[in-house]
Amino acid sequence: MWNCFVNIPTLSTLKDYDCCFKGWKKAERGGLGRGAEQSVTKKGERSPSPNSMLRVLLSAQASSARLSGLLLLSPVQPYCLGPGKWGDRPPGGAPHAGPVQGLQRLLEQARSPGELLRWLGQNPTKVRAHHYPVALRRLGQLLGSQPRPPPVEQATLQDLSQLIIRNCPSFDIHTIHVCLHLAVLLGFPSDGPLVCALEQEQRFRLPPKPPRPLQPVLRGGLRLEAALSCPRVQRHPQQHLIRSLAEARPEDLTPHVMVLLAQHLARHRLREPQLLEAIAHFLVAQEAQLNSKVVQKLVLPFGRLNYLPLEQQFMPCLERILAREAGVAPLATVNILMSLCQLRCLPFRALHFVFSPGFISHISGTPHALIVRRYLSLLDTAVELELPGYRGPRLPRRQQVPIFPQPLITDRARCKYSHKDIVAEGLRQLLGEEKYRQDLTVPPGYCTDFLLCVSSSGAVLPVRTQDPFLPYPPRSCPYTTRDPAQRVVLMLRERWHFCRDGRVLLGSRALRERHLGLMGYQLLPLPFEELESQRGLPQLKSYLRQKLQALGLRWGPEGG
Repeated sequence: MWNCFVNIPTLSTLKDYDCCFKGWKKAERGGLGRGAEQSVTKKGERSPSPNSMLRVLLSAQASSARLSGLLLLSPVQPYCLGPGKWGDRPPGGAPHAGPVQGLQRLLEQARSPGELLRWLGQNPTKVRAHHYPVALRRLGQLLGSQPRPPPVEQATLQDLSQLIIRNCPSFDIHTIHVCLHLAVLLGFPSDGPLVCALEQEQRFRLPPKPPRPLQPVLRGGLRLEAALSCPRVQRHPQQHLIRSLAEARPEDLTPHVMVLLAQHLARHRLREPQLLEAIAHFLVAQEAQLNSKVVQKLVLPFGRLNYLPLEQQFMPCLERILAREAGVAPLATVNILMSLCQLRCLPFRALHFVFSPGFISHISGTPHALIVRRYLSLLDTAVELELPGYRGPRLPRRQQVPIFPQPLITDRARCKYSHKDIVAEGLRQLLGEEKYRQDLTVPPGYCTDFLLCVSSSGAVLPVRTQDPFLPYPPRSCPYTTRDPAQRVVLMLRERWHFCRDGRVLLGSRALRERHLGLMGYQLLPLPFEELESQRGLPQLKSYLRQKLQALGLRWGPEGG
């Protein structure tokens, strides 16, 4: 059982072993007790940390039992080993009596394992719990002493083990923890009586773990609601939600659960047709029980994810709800129309209502008047550009406000991940600062990433010499000026501008590009896949040069 101790004095790591204990002594002198011995390392040597002992033992030819014992326990902290931890004050807080302090000094100065055992065995009334970690630490110093450690009898080690085993029920958890670490570091077998007794006492001192609560059996909508808050949804959102939805009965799907599902899809840009079709079917089936405040949340993912459902009654159902609820909740009504605007499915009857003088007058005095006017301005732009057959009322010019006067919130939040700065630097070196404008907002309020003015011959012109804005509303007849300049807009298509699958633009992005194109701007998309494949500024400049030349653009001395 004690064969592991036979190898300790003859290992090639005795020097490191001794340095480890010296390092522990150094930690004690650092402020954790004044009774530490004045042992120092050699000049120029760094005192090893307590973890050095683990490295020494792991690198030695130790038995599997010793190694397993080391791996099962967390490393001991240096402050646990100093004599000041036990020598200055007892657990109760009062100073030790003189004989108790004297016994600690005797243990620290013992010259052999037999002397250690003698001091402990001959003074039973003076031995306290904190003396046993001191004895184990001194034993380690003796086993690692130079040049030749004293001989160790197995009977001595067995007697010391029995002393600790007999008294460990009176130890506190801290003393048990330190003794257990020291015993393992000294090579006591992990399945031996000492380590087993200390581990058993440690388990008794630890508070019991509370029983794991029984998971309730969730059915129907509760299962889907729980799935929306499950971490697995983030890793495999479609499969987990589809399975939970399939297991739910129709009568268990409440508006609350379906709103949670719709918000989850919109928030995480999950364009999952099965889930979106389920929401559309629920909206149609529950039309009579839904008000416009719930409907606006159910319709949100369709516009954001640029998905028009296959449900044939989807649009007729929404038109009936708008007709019924338009005057009750103005903001919800406009939100529904915003989602339909992204889908290019604006119902004329609802437009007549929101552009009526009564509706506009009604929302003017509400707290959300500005946001409603901004949405109405966008709807009016959509009518101007996409609904030539509309003959109803329009938003008065004095009520119109810029739609998106600054970059969208998602772009501002993720600006550090954007390619805009490096593209701007590439254009500056390629064209010059005077031949492009960055983050320019053009009427009726769309923010552009980069705008170039180009002559009819393809030459890139200085922006300061041209009006960068095209007229809005756009003219119905072609330009009659002698040299009309074209406006080229470079559109960054970042990764977060797309649905999670990376192939379909989000509804708001598609709407902006669609409207800019209808106003007469020539668009040059820069997809994130192509931008991410460019390694460094030189490659990016070459990429931009190819993109611009493909449009027939010229610049520099030959471009004018």
